Amino acid sequence: MAAHRKLFIPGPTEVAPEVLAELSRPMIGHRFPECSELIASIVPKVQKMLYTENMISLATCSGTGLMEAAVRNCVRDSCVCFINGAFSKRFYQIAKSNGKQAIPVEIPWGHGFNADLVDEALSQNKVDAVTLVHNETSTAAMIDIDSIAGLMKEKYPDISLLVDMVSSMGGVKLEIDKLGVDVALASGQKALALPPGVAVAAISPKAMEKAGTVENRGFYFDFFNVQKSYAKNQTHITPTIPHLYAMKKQMEIIIEEGLENRWRRHLEMAERVRAWAEEHFRIFTQEGYRSNTLTCVENTRNVNISDLN
Repeated sequence: MAAHRKLFIPGPTEVAPEVLAELSRPMIGHRFPECSELIASIVPKVQKMLYTENMISLATCSGTGLMEAAVRNCVRDSCVCFINGAFSKRFYQIAKSNGKQAIPVEIPWGHGFNADLVDEALSQNKVDAVTLVHNETSTAAMIDIDSIAGLMKEKYPDISLLVDMVSSMGGVKLEIDKLGVDVALASGQKALALPPGVAVAAISPKAMEKAGTVENRGFYFDFFNVQKSYAKNQTHITPTIPHLYAMKKQMEIIIEEGLENRWRRHLEMAERVRAWAEEHFRIFTQEGYRSNTLTCVENTRNVNISDLN
């Protein structure tokens, strides 16, 4: 067995031993009552963490799969894609590769943005959806989701808001129902601190209504297939059952810690790391848009990163 190397990378992140232990439980059938009970024990905790009553999809994939699901279900014809890093660019590429008219809005890497930029883009382009990344892992830039969501509800209520929260969900307070995000998605292997292989999405009733107007949603990620199984505490495809056991345990840990305590702890860790980075290097990310779950340090001392790793 390889030696345990504690991870301090953006993802996969370190997984607690008690969570890892859950992966070795004896296998059950995905249509057994025990599996439905397992899913039923996870979903309410995820909803609590996200302050939502929306449908929760537990998907066997990475966050990229749910990005594609959001596009396939909630972009009828066209979308504006805000690009300020590698993963927001991926959202754009996914839209293009699925035959959607995707309009890129480029922001310098390391920079965030707020409602003003979104308003400017939507006032100039007639689209039915917006894609953006809340917390851009490649640059540690966290956008002003509160102002953007407020703008969308007030001025563009018919445009779907599709948000990648891969590296913030589980580490930052995200009140999904209050924000009005139509699809909020994340991988398990970042702030949720699970092994790679499971992803989560909160899907709003408005997103379901929109999906009903979109053709060629595919099968694996069709929200209506998800919805039918969700009503029975099941998944329409065979899920990664070991990850569900691990997720149940991790959600218990998150709820037991206390959500406000968890958000505060991540902020305190971020402040500590940022203070160190400012003292010894320089922070790459624009001030005012710095993430509370990861920090991007500018290599001002020309450290050989390969040697460091």
